[in-house]
Amino acid sequence: MKRLTSFDGTAIAYREWAGDSTLPPVVLHHGFVVDAQVNWVLTGVVEALRAAGRTVVGLDARGHGASGKPHDPGRYGEETMARDLALLFDALGAEQVHLVGYSMGAVVSLVAASRDPRVARLVVGGVGAGIVEVGGVDTRALPLEAVIAALAADDPAGIDDPGAAGFRALADATGADRAALVAHASAVRPLDIPLARITAPTLVLAGDADPLAARPEVLAAAIPGARLTLVSGDHLTAVPEPRFAASIVDFLAG
Repeated sequence: MKRLTSFDGTAIAYREWAGDSTLPPVVLHHGFVVDAQVNWVLTGVVEALRAAGRTVVGLDARGHGASGKPHDPGRYGEETMARDLALLFDALGAEQVHLVGYSMGAVVSLVAASRDPRVARLVVGGVGAGIVEVGGVDTRALPLEAVIAALAADDPAGIDDPGAAGFRALADATGADRAALVAHASAVRPLDIPLARITAPTLVLAGDADPLAARPEVLAAAIPGARLTLVSGDHLTAVPEPRFAASIVDFLAG
């Protein structure tokens, strides 16, 4: 595990798997609550990319995994995480990167791709029309207030919202720092991401039963030249579906 110190002193942990150095490294940004190990390694995405000869870099976002976990909401937000990504690109010393983000990580990746010319190809998963219509992960399907309450609850048995209960169960199963996650969720605000500025070829990848990625064609239409691929599954089960990793590998191969 490697670490870099971000602009505000937060430690950002990442792991690198070496591959063909003539190709841009593939940087993977995970979703909320989990980390690179859960989102990308256990689901087979890292293995599929390595089998294709790619160098792979999986970071743990601030508040998650082995990275620093401040409890101050002022240290979070997708704009802040996009700055972490830029510093990771600096640390890698790569002129170009291929960037893959899921859910929270997809929002961060879209922000990064709209401003950083080093993003040469982009894959975003687990998001859909919510990016365009509400400025991020679709809070119409899962209100932030419900997620925050579920993460802060002393007794998870009293959580009524099934989606929020799922995030709490995942946090407990992975031993996450719930106070850090509450701080992050409290910092989420609607974003006006300039999607039309994204010049990298882009793949929108969504589960066909994912309520947080409803109508992904709306997002694909807002990004110049973007392609859309649907796989079977919901927000949790789409990623381990074999076509998910295969679609990433094929698209990044160009």
